[in-house]
Amino acid sequence: MKKATIDDVALLAGVSIKTVSRVLNHEPKVRPSTQERVLKAMEELEYSPNSSARRLAGRRSYLLGLLYDNPGMSYITHIQNGALEACRTDHYDIMIFPSHYGDPDLPRQVRDMIGSVRVDGVLLTPPICDMEGIRKELRGIGAANVVVSPGGDIGQRWAVLTNDREMCAAMVHHLARHRHRRIAFVLGDPDHRALEKRFRGYLDGMRSNNLAVDDSLCVQGFNTFESGIECGYRLLNMAKPPTAIFCATDDMAAGVMRVAHEKGLLIPADLSVAGFDDAPVAVQTWPPLTTIRQPLHDMGRTAAELLIARIRGTVSESTVQMVDAELIIRNSTGTVPAPKY
Repeated sequence: MKKATIDDVALLAGVSIKTVSRVLNHEPKVRPSTQERVLKAMEELEYSPNSSARRLAGRRSYLLGLLYDNPGMSYITHIQNGALEACRTDHYDIMIFPSHYGDPDLPRQVRDMIGSVRVDGVLLTPPICDMEGIRKELRGIGAANVVVSPGGDIGQRWAVLTNDREMCAAMVHHLARHRHRRIAFVLGDPDHRALEKRFRGYLDGMRSNNLAVDDSLCVQGFNTFESGIECGYRLLNMAKPPTAIFCATDDMAAGVMRVAHEKGLLIPADLSVAGFDDAPVAVQTWPPLTTIRQPLHDMGRTAAELLIARIRGTVSESTVQMVDAELIIRNSTGTVPAPKY
């Protein structure tokens, strides 16, 4: 049986192809009776819209771009799957653009990509979403965009965030409730400005639990397993090491755990370790890692929904949407060990 086309729907409903396209895209100024006829025709013909037909029927490409930095594939996979869910619902396609954050030519590459592929809008993920050169190019060409987890001052931006800072304070509270006082923090890559909120949350949690912040216990990591190993050696070789280490990413927490095992420390009997993201590695470590689950799938879906709404003009002012993270308690944290005499 031949697959129905947008022309078949228009003919059966007695309307133009443009009107069918408007109904598909939930555009305003379509009479309810007309919309009902079009939807009924689509149902009768079992019509499934395809992007090519819609591009011919209007000025849009019905294509979104997803721009991301190449490392952290598990992160972007969840964002992408959430965005795809929203795109399927609204009959959009998505094209991914792996990039290199350190490339000084990246802003021009983004401009050329948008010009050649004709995406209707762009989703930006960290750390690329915090590059002023990228934002300037997008403003210059008038490209609709939504950023995921931007750092610094949000201002008048279209963005989807999670409550990193509050949840990191909650993690410190969890550790303090188990009588930990010397709680170390491994900071994330400084190029990822959104991760600053995690350190601020750590500081908030220390203050709210009346714990002194020891600067020697706050060490710089770079989001990788290897940097977690380096920070683990630095912290656990101290004359008075911490009883708990909270890392800004799960990969770094896994590196810290490796050092602890190498030193013969039991987790959590001798040392508690916590991370952030709930990446696949969080359940691959032994013991499984206490962490904060970042709602990446929901953030990707919400960002794509917001971008499509912006493209359609159904939201007229910059919008920031919050998607809540979740504290995940596993076996890598426990009560502070008794002092050894």
